[in-house]
Amino acid sequence: MRAFPCPNCRRLNHFEVRVCPNCQATLGYDPQIDAFRFLADGATVWRDGQGGIADVVVCANNNDYQICNWLVEQDDTTPMCRACRHNRTIPDLTEPSVPPRWAKIEAAKRRLFHTLMKLGLPLETKMEEQPGLQGLAFDFLYDAAAEQAGTPQIYTGHDGGVITLNLIEADDAERERMRHAMGEPYRTLLGHFRHEVGHHYWSRLVETDAAELEAFRAVFGDERIDYQQALQAHYNDDGSKIWTDDFVSFYATSHPWEDFAETFAHYLHIVDVLATAGGFDLSLAALPGDGAGLEVELNFDPYTADTRALADAMGPLSFAMNAINRSMGQPDLYPFHLSDAIVVKLDYVHDLAAKARARNRVAEPA
Repeated sequence: MRAFPCPNCRRLNHFEVRVCPNCQATLGYDPQIDAFRFLADGATVWRDGQGGIADVVVCANNNDYQICNWLVEQDDTTPMCRACRHNRTIPDLTEPSVPPRWAKIEAAKRRLFHTLMKLGLPLETKMEEQPGLQGLAFDFLYDAAAEQAGTPQIYTGHDGGVITLNLIEADDAERERMRHAMGEPYRTLLGHFRHEVGHHYWSRLVETDAAELEAFRAVFGDERIDYQQALQAHYNDDGSKIWTDDFVSFYATSHPWEDFAETFAHYLHIVDVLATAGGFDLSLAALPGDGAGLEVELNFDPYTADTRALADAMGPLSFAMNAINRSMGQPDLYPFHLSDAIVVKLDYVHDLAAKARARNRVAEPA
């Protein structure tokens, strides 16, 4: 996503900012305007950068735990912001290691919700759930005894619109250990959220629509094959299983549900990376010699652009990002390759999001 200017002094800030480092104004993100508002000089009214004011208050999770920087309309039905209202379970905060880990999780989740809202995807809570309209909720769980014993009993996953996340995933060392153990090129909190919410949207947008389900099967395969057997075969693989260019990750080869969730997450990766680059007005010029084909102009909206435009821009941009990372001795920032088969799957996710966005616009009150 783009950098956000402080509405008081115009200094660019990251999405997680709470106080502007330049003018010291208290900042709060208002999803209604996709921008920050500010409080300055002891004021109690939230203002934008043009002198406008709004009847908004800070999220209750900011008041109670100093864990959120989003704003809520004063007359909303809940004191929780658009992201925090989906929390069903938060971890036991009396354990000293929990609050900083939970803060990392919530920061990643707010980035997820920013993208989902920009894409116009439906975001019902469990309280708003209706037949055929599955709500979304989060359980953030922590088992201190299991962590100390090295035998985690809480697994990250999705079931019926409820995403469970083991708090240990917020520990960088443990997450990196698990990444190596599972042979993954990429493992982040934000990546977990994007993958698991992909399962939610499969249930929300695909499973309940017979025509959509057939379209899904034509691209990803028949999800009616036994899921547990497929996962067991995947994890018990003796090394003979081949990860082909038809799948965005090795885990995607395990089952059509996982292929969709991995592809959905990857679509969000690409959209946000290109939106961030575009927000800084980045571009790549044609290079001399053999550099032809590495030029790109990000003069489109990634949240609505067609899949081919996204893939064509991501190729040269990811090459440049990886080169910059390597210059710092870091692994590739984008360790993936977009084959034609993967682009077809990404195109399915793009079309699914576009149809959901169109339905949302029709359903919104005038």
